[in-house]
Amino acid sequence: MMLPQFAFAQKYTISGYVKDKATGEDLIGANVMVAGQTIGTSANGYGFYSLTLPSGSYDIIYSFIGYSDDTVHVNLKADKTLTVQLSASAIMTQEVVVSAERKANVQSSQMSVVRLPVETVKTLPAFMGEVDVLKTIQLMPGVQSAGDGNAGFYVRGGGPDQNLILLDEATVYNASHLFGFFSVFNADAVKDMEMFKGGMPAEYGGRISSVLNISMKNGNMKEYHVEGGIGSVSSRLTVQGPIVKDKASFIVSARRTYIDALIRPFTKKTSLLRTSGYYFFDVNAKANWIINDNNRLYLSGYYGYDKFRFGSKEMGLDMNMPWGNGFVTLRYNHVFNNKFFSNTSLIWSNYKFNTSISMLTMVDENAENNENASGFVLKQKSGINDWNLKQDFTWLAGPKNTVKFGVQYTHHKFTPNTLAAEISDTTLGSDFSNNNNQFAHEVGIYIGDDFKINDRFTLYLGMRNSYFVQVGPFTRYIKDDLHQNTIDEIRYKDNQPVAFYWDVEPRASFKVSLTENSSIKASYMRNSQYIHLASISATTLPIDLWVACSDVVKPQKGSQYALGYFQNLFNDKFEGSIEVYYKSLKNQIEYMDGALPGDDISDNADNYFIFGKGYSYGVEFFFKKRVGLFTGWIGYTWSKTDKIFDDIDNGNPFPAKYDRRHDLSVTATYQITERLTASAVFVYATGNTTTLPVASYMIDGDYVNVYGKRNSYRMPAYHRLDLSLTWDMKTKKNWKSSLNFSIYNVYNHKNPYFIYVYNTGNVKDGTYKTVAKQLSIIPILPAITWNFKF
Repeated sequence: MMLPQFAFAQKYTISGYVKDKATGEDLIGANVMVAGQTIGTSANGYGFYSLTLPSGSYDIIYSFIGYSDDTVHVNLKADKTLTVQLSASAIMTQEVVVSAERKANVQSSQMSVVRLPVETVKTLPAFMGEVDVLKTIQLMPGVQSAGDGNAGFYVRGGGPDQNLILLDEATVYNASHLFGFFSVFNADAVKDMEMFKGGMPAEYGGRISSVLNISMKNGNMKEYHVEGGIGSVSSRLTVQGPIVKDKASFIVSARRTYIDALIRPFTKKTSLLRTSGYYFFDVNAKANWIINDNNRLYLSGYYGYDKFRFGSKEMGLDMNMPWGNGFVTLRYNHVFNNKFFSNTSLIWSNYKFNTSISMLTMVDENAENNENASGFVLKQKSGINDWNLKQDFTWLAGPKNTVKFGVQYTHHKFTPNTLAAEISDTTLGSDFSNNNNQFAHEVGIYIGDDFKINDRFTLYLGMRNSYFVQVGPFTRYIKDDLHQNTIDEIRYKDNQPVAFYWDVEPRASFKVSLTENSSIKASYMRNSQYIHLASISATTLPIDLWVACSDVVKPQKGSQYALGYFQNLFNDKFEGSIEVYYKSLKNQIEYMDGALPGDDISDNADNYFIFGKGYSYGVEFFFKKRVGLFTGWIGYTWSKTDKIFDDIDNGNPFPAKYDRRHDLSVTATYQITERLTASAVFVYATGNTTTLPVASYMIDGDYVNVYGKRNSYRMPAYHRLDLSLTWDMKTKKNWKSSLNFSIYNVYNHKNPYFIYVYNTGNVKDGTYKTVAKQLSIIPILPAITWNFKF
């Protein structure tokens, strides 16, 4: 009697990688399903999968969106290693899409997740023809754009600093070029992107609103390829190929704007355009080596640089403002056995912002800058530098149970605003080598278990413990009650603790299937964030200051509850969802009234902060057509976000500057012919809040404005329509090319950038008045881009 039961209980594991047949790229999230059953799994972030089944014969279906399915017959009588290569599908049929997505929106325990194929991003209209990952993410419900000329984005009432942005696991602190008009992510180098608006898994921490995780391509393992594009304001080039075929590969991708170089030869020597300008460039590079079936090595890097310059010969003024991000990531994958996978990462990342203002007797229009010229030079800089070590493990216990656990360590170095002044070779003020840097250690330990109880119920439970300690050297400046004078100092020695914090961060999500095509999901997450972004302006700019928690600044804390209904319709051609959420925010910071840029020079930045809390709640609607010649989606969000600060309006709630009642996005793509595709994007959003004067009075002959309550005025609504048309030219041997025509802001709507106020007239003749003017910066902008690949 025991022998048959023992035989029936024997289970074996099939494991391996799922790859692109043409390039050898790992297919992140590829689905592995048993035909005729609901048992299956997905490939992890490195394309590795593991599926444990009872002994027997099975048809295993491998699928991925945009690829043709591959069915492999397996006679499972022992553990088996199998790497499968899928071919890209020339036609996006309903069968390909549905089997690839595996009804993930209704069957997965995860909710509040955004996944967008890069090819979808490339079909949508783009600002000046430059495909932008971040701009596309902001078309999803719950993700709000900060507006034209703003670098940040807001997720469910959270600030731009509360989003964890990762590129190949490295933290990106400033994700934009050109003051927010372009993102730092080159779409030609991006393989996969995933965003969590809520229900954040335990492996992610350090931010309280969202995670945007972007993976770079590994490089073609089969053959060499070159692709790129030449546009109106920028060009890009990507080269990739095998170092050793099927063993090692590389990819290098670069971009640069050149409007400054095009204009310069045609301007007069006396023109401001001759001595002023802007450009950016960035470079992505990656190499990977398959040592053997169980060991892989990845080395990736990024460097981006922005440079703004304004010079006036008449004024004797030359201002240079460079800033940029950089990172290097080294990762090692090891497969211990067919159920146990590990990844070890060593990461260096850096963000810096500099300003140099020179008052000179003459500005050289032929010089890159005039920092070495004689005269008065004022220099300022700030930034952040991180070293990060991570050890992550994945235990694929079975087809119904996946456990992830690990530990993460980060060493932070924050450089606050520092200032140096020079007259010729004489240095005045504080020198960069003696600034009041902040040093800190941050540790996260986590475990999470995604468990499928049965065909109807799936549960995810996670726990994360986080620890943060600020250490010396550090000087605490004690201010008087008016925050005007320093009355004392406390000096901390090297590695002497200044402040210590820790927290327990539970995560949970639950899915109940109502039918095969519908489900209800709920999630909860609690997060702690030990760094803040201090913004003194109404816009998000590179001058915003990153600061660490200290003996004055407490960690940000966020708790979010979410509930959603998910439904597939009409044989899975359409999908829809409704999600409601509530988020509480603690230990939020603002600059105190009257604080000005530079007040914290030779001081602690946190001496000029005030502290409060906030809350946000809303409902999100999403409806998407996934297949056919016509595809697209509609996303709508109704939300409310308020903050409460004891030092603002007597502690009464006031709307956050990014509080928006309505946010609507509509995208549509239509394949007119095999080689002609049209697309459109329409967005509408309630205007941002701001503070304007409500009265004025005179003191000693000068007019002084009296401002109303914080953020009590709402700017006009933001809306625009973008169109694009892509023409795929005839393929000649291995040469492919296309032309993209796009129009940004088709009906030339003057969307508000900010509102400024000035006084005019005088009281004596009754003509005095205060005037508010709206500044708009982006008119209708047509663009053309030629893309090529060979």
